[in-house]
Amino acid sequence: MEIIANTNNFILEKETAAAIGKFDGIHIGHRRLLEEILSRKKEGLAACVFTFDPPPSALFGGTDEKCLTTREEKRIVFGRMGVDILIEFPLTKESAAMPPEIFAAEVLAERMKARFVAAGTDLSFGAKGAGDADLLQRLAPELGFGVRTIRKVCLGGREVSSTYVRARVEAGDMEEAAGLLGIPYMIAGNVVSGRRIGRTLGFPTINVLPPENKLLPPNGVYYSRVSLGEKMYRAITNVGCKPTVEKRQVMGVESYLYDFAGDAYGQPAEVYLEAFRRPERRFGSLEELRNQIAEDITAGEIF
Repeated sequence: MEIIANTNNFILEKETAAAIGKFDGIHIGHRRLLEEILSRKKEGLAACVFTFDPPPSALFGGTDEKCLTTREEKRIVFGRMGVDILIEFPLTKESAAMPPEIFAAEVLAERMKARFVAAGTDLSFGAKGAGDADLLQRLAPELGFGVRTIRKVCLGGREVSSTYVRARVEAGDMEEAAGLLGIPYMIAGNVVSGRRIGRTLGFPTINVLPPENKLLPPNGVYYSRVSLGEKMYRAITNVGCKPTVEKRQVMGVESYLYDFAGDAYGQPAEVYLEAFRRPERRFGSLEELRNQIAEDITAGEIF
């Protein structure tokens, strides 16, 4: 997958089928949108995703809301889905002030060579978010691309949205979050060196430090799967500060991988949280902690 980042000065070589959005979470509604552009590859168009970096909420929202999907995680998911080109367009006050008609003509039609655009009903682009799917439909004949407006996907009678996914993750309902996302909730990062406490207890683990802007579920132990190297391992994962062995309040993601032996330090890993097991808590001794970990691992074997 070609990634265009940190520049608004680009011109694509191939004609494209394009999707525009924040894609926070890349939930099943987003996936429906992406399927539209991926289906156009058979017509010779490159599947192209356009997103802003940072997202508009970071520039104008005035909040420190954490993201469901980091930039690195989006790259992983888009690449695996078969997206050909990912544009991470720098969002500044100047670029955000671009009139939607200019954005459609100069960015979509000219620089991206869009010949097809998939748009959600809640699409918003251009100055003050004045551009929407209806405007694209009106501009499309003149600018030389087709538009398909994709209605919201519903699950259980409720519209799927990033807000809905966020609420389920914050509640620790990882099963429902997985249903909304199409895959279990992912935390990606490189394996870092820990204090090796798990190894001394007889349960060696790998540690991933999530970025500060990554939304994490409630502190606790989760049934999980971990992608490491070319393999996927069943695992038990602790999300939190490990209060029994750590005095520092540093959030981490620590996983015991079934059937893994080796040195994973420095390798990229993806932790997929499948279900909540129990809250994180402080134990009175390392022996109590060891016994609880052994119980968690045994429970995970039949999950």
